[in-house]
Amino acid sequence: MIDKSDIQRVKNILSQNEGKRIRLSAKRGKNREIIRFGIIKETYPSIFIVALDSVSDFADSVRTMSFGYTDLLTKSIEITIMDTKTIIE
Repeated sequence: MIDKSDIQRVKNILSQNEGKRIRLSAKRGKNREIIRFGIIKETYPSIFIVALDSVSDFADSVRTMSFGYTDLLTKSIEITIMDTKTIIE
C-alpha cells in the first residue's frame, strides 16, 4: 500500500533534482516500454512536469508531459537521474 510518507519522499527527491536530465521509462501495456530523455521542469503538490527531448530531427518543439507521484510508486513509470544514475522508485 502506498503511504503518504512514500509520496512525500518521492516528491522531495524530484524537487531536489528539478532542472536535471532524466531517463523516463514508461510501461505501455504487455511487453511494451517507451524510453525517452528529458528534464524535470517543475514540481507541484500532486504532479510533476517533464520536458521531453524532441524525437524527430525535423521538429524543434519541446513536448511536456505531467505525471503523478503515485505513477512512480506503482511502477507505471521509472525515472533515472542521469547525473548520479539514481533510480527513483
